[in-house]
Amino acid sequence: MTASRKTAALALLAATQFVLVLDASIVNVALPSIGRDLHVGAGDLSWVVNAYILMFGGFLLLGGRLADFLGRRRMYVAGLALFAAASLAGAVAQSALWLVIARGAQGLGAALVSPAALALLMTLFTEGSERNRALGVWAALGGSGGAAGAILGGVLTDGIGWEAVLLVNVPIGLAAGAAAIRMLPESKAGLAGGFDLRGAVMVTAGLTGLVYAVVDANDAGWVSAQTLGLGALALVLLAGFVVAESRSREPLVPLRIFRNRALRGANVVTVLNTGALFPMFFFITLYTQDVLGYTAIESGLAQLPLATTIAASATLAPRVVARVGYRPALVGGLALLATGLAWLSQVEPNGSYVATLLLPSLVVGIGEGAVWVSSMVGATSGASENESGLASGLVNTAQQLGGALGVAVLVALATSRTGTPDSGVTPSPEALTDGFSAGFVGGAAIAATGAVLAGVLLRPRESGQHAGSAGDTSRAAGVVA
Repeated sequence: MTASRKTAALALLAATQFVLVLDASIVNVALPSIGRDLHVGAGDLSWVVNAYILMFGGFLLLGGRLADFLGRRRMYVAGLALFAAASLAGAVAQSALWLVIARGAQGLGAALVSPAALALLMTLFTEGSERNRALGVWAALGGSGGAAGAILGGVLTDGIGWEAVLLVNVPIGLAAGAAAIRMLPESKAGLAGGFDLRGAVMVTAGLTGLVYAVVDANDAGWVSAQTLGLGALALVLLAGFVVAESRSREPLVPLRIFRNRALRGANVVTVLNTGALFPMFFFITLYTQDVLGYTAIESGLAQLPLATTIAASATLAPRVVARVGYRPALVGGLALLATGLAWLSQVEPNGSYVATLLLPSLVVGIGEGAVWVSSMVGATSGASENESGLASGLVNTAQQLGGALGVAVLVALATSRTGTPDSGVTPSPEALTDGFSAGFVGGAAIAATGAVLAGVLLRPRESGQHAGSAGDTSRAAGVVA
């Protein structure tokens, strides 16, 4: 494939990831409008968001292996078709149940698309600097999707209506699917023997149950019979899956892949990174609207510098990784993320935008761009072509599990500090700010833990080898981030 066609393919794949990440947050701003139009209470309304997270996180690993087995382009196109159809169904929903089911189908489509897209990127670009630069573009768009969702959600909801946050996916999905058929080569692992269906059922049920237990824990109670029972059942299923895979001739997840120390360490760090990052967008959105009195559009625009900084940092990060390796880039990026979140914890009820939000957001953005790229490099380095979909599914699963767990835990921490009475009276701005501050402190602690583990779990020799190999290939290919 020529350099120009590679660049066009990369633009398509990275833009798709941007839409999938964006769609996890774009509906947040629209939730009040959805609740009014469909007469949905606050408790049920949360499932408009949770249904997407549940299906996305639960089916990613299966989606990655299906891409290896059935064809990565085929699963990419099929997932986009399902994503677009579910978006249209959600936009015309007449009830809360209808909308929640549509959002779940969206998440399933995303679980098919995301690992297939990353696996296609891995097969198109040679491991080393060429792939690192491609991952920089991928990370620049994907990493800023969360903040961009708040911006676009506010604009569409205020300007057109909540239906627009779903309808916008329909032309995007159809256009991307049509472009993929023309631009992307088919790629599959050639697994003639198939894979373990029993293992597929067990891991999907286990991951789905685990995500459900986490996202519903704040409503059901962290020590409730539902949360503890479902969490225990999920862990039993996942443990059974490991045993089954060790005995299977055609495993869904060959356990030998975990011998790759870089893959293991990067996935652990990815869980902690998204666990610290994803709740931040949630807290900033609520702080700007509920405390500072911003409109939906103003709240989204307030996060634009953060999204832009993440994108710029991720674009430059491959050069840093090529020079020093992905372990130092991960440690430094997570340290900056922890610093920025600790700074955000100084929020005040009457805080100024520049001092309270803008400056710490820039620190977070610089660190996160480096983390997003270096963690992707580490999580996919050394994976064979036959296992590129699997490696992609693993790192995407780590992202979603970390985000779901982080939101659930840190929102519970923040809520415990707001002093919200059982009568349902809205907390004061001071109480809300105190809760958000606690959430930011918790995020900073998670990010700092990730920085320490990145230094412990990853080897300097491995990170430098993977970063520096094929260093001249990227220049010859002409792929610039």
